[in-house]
Amino acid sequence: MIAGSFVVRVDALSRTPASEQLRVQVLGAVQRGDLVAGAQLPPVRQLADELHLAPNTVAKVYRELERDEVVVTRGRNGTSIAPTGVGPERQAQLAALEYAGRVRELGIHSARALEIVAEALGEPSA
Repeated sequence: MIAGSFVVRVDALSRTPASEQLRVQVLGAVQRGDLVAGAQLPPVRQLADELHLAPNTVAKVYRELERDEVVVTRGRNGTSIAPTGVGPERQAQLAALEYAGRVRELGIHSARALEIVAEALGEPSA
């Protein structure tokens, strides 16, 4: 459980690394509004224990989410969803991050992934 009733699940049999599964689920929850600005995430060790992951794996995900400005970490005050996680452009950035993770999971080359986006937007690919 992360915040409220939002539950994270990691499939140990998946070809997708556990860290990527966790990152994508948190991003998706922010996009859908399941996790809103200010929602507190569990401490690294607690979430690692709940998901049967190494604490370093959860810490890595938190660092990546912080780098992407999805969460903010305030030392002993913990990690929470960033207040900037709103607005159309921010939503597009989050969608792009989720898409990039899925594309990597599928093994699609980045150039082809960009062509797919251009086609979806109805724009000619470069």
